[in-house]
Amino acid sequence: MTTFKLGPIGEFIEHHYRHFNAAALKDAAKGFLAHNQKGHPMLLTMAGAMSTAELGISVAELIRQDKIQAISCTGANLEEDLYNLVAHDHYERIPGWRTLTEADEEKLLNRHLNRVTDTCIPEEQAIRVIEGVLLKKWQKASEEGKSYLPHEYFTIALREGLFKPFYQIDPKNSWLLAAAEKNIPIFVPGWEDSTTGNIFAGHVLQNNIKRSCLLSGIDYMISISKWYKETCKNTGIGFFQIGGGIAGDFPICVVPMLEQDMGENVPKWNYFCQISDSTTSYGSYSGATPSEKITWGKLSLETPKFIIESDATIVAPLVFAYILGK
Repeated sequence: MTTFKLGPIGEFIEHHYRHFNAAALKDAAKGFLAHNQKGHPMLLTMAGAMSTAELGISVAELIRQDKIQAISCTGANLEEDLYNLVAHDHYERIPGWRTLTEADEEKLLNRHLNRVTDTCIPEEQAIRVIEGVLLKKWQKASEEGKSYLPHEYFTIALREGLFKPFYQIDPKNSWLLAAAEKNIPIFVPGWEDSTTGNIFAGHVLQNNIKRSCLLSGIDYMISISKWYKETCKNTGIGFFQIGGGIAGDFPICVVPMLEQDMGENVPKWNYFCQISDSTTSYGSYSGATPSEKITWGKLSLETPKFIIESDATIVAPLVFAYILGK
């Protein structure tokens, strides 16, 4: 195990975070660190609007320092990291968003500002800029009879520098750019449920592109199953989940799929942590306790399990700062 020295944030957490959710945060961070120091890979899953919350500031550094080896995220988190990269200066923050009237919301619509809680994404500078670049990629693939996974169009364009003229933040704070540079696998289940997915469907309906140029969610499951089997041959894989929903449920199901549907013997995920504010009694996946996942063959009795019931925009940067030695 490599030597590790806590930074000021880590020392603060060690001293002050002693009970309840604070203790759960500290235990989860220490478990993540121990998992990482053994050389075990970690999959990060992101639901919600983590990219618009600019979680890329810490996630990108985790990727660069080999603390995260794969990412599963919603289509929204995929595109919104890129939106932030190319249009940050045009975003508008609305601290008093709770007092907005419906008339105020309509004014934002008329200004082409799409609100996510206290932050407005500018349609022309973000969404349409991305569309212009991706449409050419979709059309080229359609003409050549090629197919790619949704995120691959993003990463190919990033590697080719097609978005570089539009950068408005320090590129080191983009997790998608860091993932493209490190060439780590990305899985985006349900990508169709995103702004860019809607745009893609619109272009198919207008006969601007061929539907066949895009691979589907089934291809993502095939992709993650191959990655999981290859990666877990000599080591266990950890699972760090932010929020719930498809971003988390899709990748964690690869284990029971391989075991129960294909009859293969693979190890369970060997670290699990979820940051969630969902209520367990509502029957949602987001609120399911880690122990419930044992019954589905996703986790084992021995898997270290942590759940932090709190706001991920507050909690995740603290956990990541601990791991990064900040």
